[in-house]
Amino acid sequence: MSGDKLERIMDAARMYYQLDYSQHEIAKHLGVSRPTVSKFLQQARADGIVQIKITDPTEKNESLAAQLEEKYQLQKAVVVSVPQYLEDIVKKYLGEAAAGYLCEVVKDGDTIATTWGTTLYEVAVKLQNKHVKDVTVVQLNGGISYSECNTYASEILHLFGEAFHTNPHLLPLPAIVDHIVVKQAIEADRHIRKILDLGKQANIAVFTVGVPTEDSVLLKADYFSSSDLDLIQGKGVGDICSRFIDLEGIICSEELDRRTIGIDLNELSKKEKSILVAGGVTKVDAIYGAIRGKYTNTLITDQFTAQYLLDYKV
Repeated sequence: MSGDKLERIMDAARMYYQLDYSQHEIAKHLGVSRPTVSKFLQQARADGIVQIKITDPTEKNESLAAQLEEKYQLQKAVVVSVPQYLEDIVKKYLGEAAAGYLCEVVKDGDTIATTWGTTLYEVAVKLQNKHVKDVTVVQLNGGISYSECNTYASEILHLFGEAFHTNPHLLPLPAIVDHIVVKQAIEADRHIRKILDLGKQANIAVFTVGVPTEDSVLLKADYFSSSDLDLIQGKGVGDICSRFIDLEGIICSEELDRRTIGIDLNELSKKEKSILVAGGVTKVDAIYGAIRGKYTNTLITDQFTAQYLLDYKV
């Protein structure tokens, strides 16, 4: 092949594959016919000048999921591709993936217990109707806010109920109270006790992790004193069902934990499916803590968070 022809093939390839010129535009630029340009491009591929590689993100995500399952002894990991590592975008993609997973696994007679917050709201709005019988939906922990901040607790429960054709059992209480005796009095009520027991008996739990930052729904709900906040932000990496844990999954404050209304975290590890839906750069440590505490056996996350978790030294 002459040097002049090779140079023309290289020019055609660069304009077509790197600069997005059309074959007609390349033909005008090189002073040749469009069929000649087509032959140049075919020759470029045949000679290895142009090599086309197709990367299937699904294959990579399946590999990441398998590695997570092996490293952390998870029953199931689902890794979702997100186009940007921004919290709102991550939540929307995780919500869709978790809703699809629930549609696959929920069966007749299941009891689904769920918590609240913006991530779970994204799951709830993406749920598709599934014709199942005798499904129960119950709230895992209190969710009434002392401020104007919306926890989405009632909306989430109603959307779950609609999807699985059942009337949900709400827990119309704050997540945390000021005194242990108040919690004890509340939980002594037989109606409240029945809902709490349903959450304990549920075979499927769906929850997320929060982080103690300024935009946290739990912190905005105005549950905490200044001393509570100092402790949470000093020792905690995040919360599960309003209970704060450290990087090893250990409860940060027994006193605060005793004032929290809802499921004990140790009960999550007993579920047939304990599904953690979480991702994003701010939540990596909290997810790690949840896994280390063995509160989850099923993780739904994004590809960036998955890689961060795999890079942790266990």
